[in-house]
Amino acid sequence: MAKGKKQEKIDEEKVLLKNQLARALADYDNLRKRVESEKLMWEVEAESRAVQKLLPVLDMIEDAQTHLKDSGLAIVIGEFKRSLSELDVEEIKASPGDEFNPLEEEVIEIVSGGVNNKISEVIKTGWKIKGESFIIRPAKVKVFGKNK
Repeated sequence: MAKGKKQEKIDEEKVLLKNQLARALADYDNLRKRVESEKLMWEVEAESRAVQKLLPVLDMIEDAQTHLKDSGLAIVIGEFKRSLSELDVEEIKASPGDEFNPLEEEVIEIVSGGVNNKISEVIKTGWKIKGESFIIRPAKVKVFGKNK
């Protein structure tokens, strides 16, 4: 009978060790997933910081193009925007007449006339990560409303 109890004890220890191993493997898998997620988050953060530093340059080139109407500048702007697209960065589509979206746009002025909460003018283009809610720079807009 001693052999039977010994075998039961061995079987219990096997089950205990199997459970501990399964928990350890699950913990490791969760850690791996969390590290991968954090790595991706840091990559997006680093890229967005670099893009934030470059956007004022694009703004200046576009302002110059508005006045000069130069075909060379048009090519540079196109290439700049293509490079941003390759980094999964896209323009925030805001146009006069659109409903104001506080998640992607920032009101810099409230103007009278027009329909309340509609965009009257886009002052500066906004940018975000494609398919994400990560805003690099909100669009700067003027919105119709009641001045107080």
